[in-house]
Amino acid sequence: MTPLPDRFCPADGTRVPGGSLDWCCPVCRGPLDLDFAPTPAPLTSLTGRMNSLWRYTECLPLAAPTVSLGEGRTPLVELRGGISAKLDFLMPTLSFKDRGAVLLAELALRLGPRQVIADSSGNAGTAIAAYCARAALPCTVYVPEGTSPKKLEQIEAHGARVHLVDGDREETARAAREAADLPGTFYASHVFNPYFLHGTKTYVHELWEDLGGRLPDVIVVPVGNGTLLLGAALAVAELHGAGLIDRRPALYAVQAAAVAPLAHAWAEGADDLVGVTPSAPTFAEGIAIPRPPRARQILRAVRDSGGTFLTVTEDQIRHAQRDLASRGLYVESTGVACWAAVREGAREGAREGVLGGRTAVVPLCGAGVKTGLARE
Repeated sequence: MTPLPDRFCPADGTRVPGGSLDWCCPVCRGPLDLDFAPTPAPLTSLTGRMNSLWRYTECLPLAAPTVSLGEGRTPLVELRGGISAKLDFLMPTLSFKDRGAVLLAELALRLGPRQVIADSSGNAGTAIAAYCARAALPCTVYVPEGTSPKKLEQIEAHGARVHLVDGDREETARAAREAADLPGTFYASHVFNPYFLHGTKTYVHELWEDLGGRLPDVIVVPVGNGTLLLGAALAVAELHGAGLIDRRPALYAVQAAAVAPLAHAWAEGADDLVGVTPSAPTFAEGIAIPRPPRARQILRAVRDSGGTFLTVTEDQIRHAQRDLASRGLYVESTGVACWAAVREGAREGAREGVLGGRTAVVPLCGAGVKTGLARE
């Protein structure tokens, strides 16, 4: 079996062996990155491969999957005005988090822990629970009070134990991280573990393949902890470095106005978070993260791409969810944030609006049955 690549701290350079259960930098306790530099295959080499994200095996730090549920290769459909939607709510557990969860489960199988724990506002926990069930790994998911009952039901249906935390998303993460330090524990963190990012990057590899070897002018992504955005940045760098695209698309990051620490830092021209962002209720519960651990990386990725941050109000989220439903797409309230941010002015040939007539793709990240309709 191929040795696992080392991990390293992007903040201070500390290295962690690939086979270790350590989940963070031992010096600064920050998230880790993976010492892995793949070269993607050209389009002509993809013909006849398995119809899942594992078709991009050259780009993945793990090969020969044993717990796959057929994740990936979700449809790309046009909405209007040069904007298309990638239907990642059609994943096995009904959210894009399957892209990273399958890699975490594969990694856990190789490391052989006594238990797997995760923390989540719902979708990541559901995905981890499902893939741990597939791998026959014992799993506990820490979730905040107020998590959607349907998401809790789905986690428990996969056989995972739900640990309900009397607090918000940040308090939930703290509780899980304390448990993660126990011996023999694999922390399946979609934030701290870099394998998750190497799963989410396949979202962009699929766009590149579906668009015939190119990418849209703008890739719009919702940002809470930033796992889809950072995965997208990884994929763009890989494709550009291999000469498979000649230009890099701009990354547009979308946050709910109610909880927008990164958008605030961006507006201030800062390289890191500024001040304290309190937790607040929002329909976009999946991206309501007051202090994302990878904030510096997220801000740098958006800046380097020539992108920007956008925020959406609760009314915009509600209207966008209903608009998509009227088009046959029933998406959870967090998952409509990107469409809410760009849909105004998005008509054929339009130069107004935040996109200025450029082509774009928005992800529809989670199914509407997970949360129901956002109501006044």
